[in-house]
Amino acid sequence: MRKVKVGIVGCGGIANGKHMPSLKLIENVEMVAFCDIIPERAKKAKKDYGTSDAKVYKDFHRMLKLEEVEVVHVLTPNAAHSKITIAALQAGKHVMCEKPMAHTAKDARAMVEAAKKSGKKLTVGYQSRSTPVYQYAHNLVKSGALGDVYYVKAPSIRRRGVPTWGVFLDKEKQGGGPMIDIGTHSIDAALYVIGNYEVESVTGSTFNKLAENVKDNGDWGMWKPGEFQVEDFAVGFVKFRNGCTMIVEASWLLNIEHGGVPTFCGTKGGIELRGGIHMNGEREDKLYTETLSPGYADRDYFKDMELSPEQYEARQWIQSIVDDTEPLVKPEEACVVSEIIDAIYKSAQTGKTVYFK
Repeated sequence: MRKVKVGIVGCGGIANGKHMPSLKLIENVEMVAFCDIIPERAKKAKKDYGTSDAKVYKDFHRMLKLEEVEVVHVLTPNAAHSKITIAALQAGKHVMCEKPMAHTAKDARAMVEAAKKSGKKLTVGYQSRSTPVYQYAHNLVKSGALGDVYYVKAPSIRRRGVPTWGVFLDKEKQGGGPMIDIGTHSIDAALYVIGNYEVESVTGSTFNKLAENVKDNGDWGMWKPGEFQVEDFAVGFVKFRNGCTMIVEASWLLNIEHGGVPTFCGTKGGIELRGGIHMNGEREDKLYTETLSPGYADRDYFKDMELSPEQYEARQWIQSIVDDTEPLVKPEEACVVSEIIDAIYKSAQTGKTVYFK
């Protein structure tokens, strides 16, 4: 199998915690360039994950001039995703962009257009799709086992769990709080399961009720007064063109003991994703409930490999480049996630429902 040479833009937490360790395990991948506005981070990334002759940059434009770089991973704060991704696509590189796709829906749409014009592949780091549970649920719905799915719950609830590092609390650089941070995963995973991207309208509310009063953030550390610029809880009500309704919840701070589980209800049955898949319905005129426990072999690819979601995501992405097939997360789908998040924030600000064209 031919070598795939990768350049990394952004050598911070998500690069070290997810992308670079996963890429390092793929036999035909070489990380040959590292870029970060803090040069020491790029140098350390080269030492830990790069080839001996890997290049280190502070300016991503210079890195993109390297012909040997075929793939670029964009792992920066949200506000920089679109600019770097579009530049990389225009430079003839395939791009993996960490979630969320972009700071705004407008930027996400620009990324989709850039990918189409370049003819290069673009994907987004939504690793929930790479878990056995979500892939099994997706295939259950696709098979018709649930019938017509008309109600969905997509929660990402932390009772206390504010990320106090990086730029998570900076509205300008991050774009928002828990909805754009962790709610984005729940939205993408839910849309993937039901295979529905035809949104009709979105109504949303955001709150910042606890940020200035909370004294216990667990092991996550505390923030300074006035530093918290984003919401601490957000909720969205999404209606699809076929009548399906989805409730999205995302919190870093919420006085709740249990936050609920992803839920999909259809005319033939329903599933709740808690641990495994808890399926219910009627069979021979009687109610039934059964628990399914999908494993590695139940995923669509690499059935004989015990891969974490992050490792599976990276391997499938690289495989799509080598084989010239579609990545698991398509840019048009990730763009809809950004459009929903944008609409939740806009609705919360205006007090009005946002209608999609």
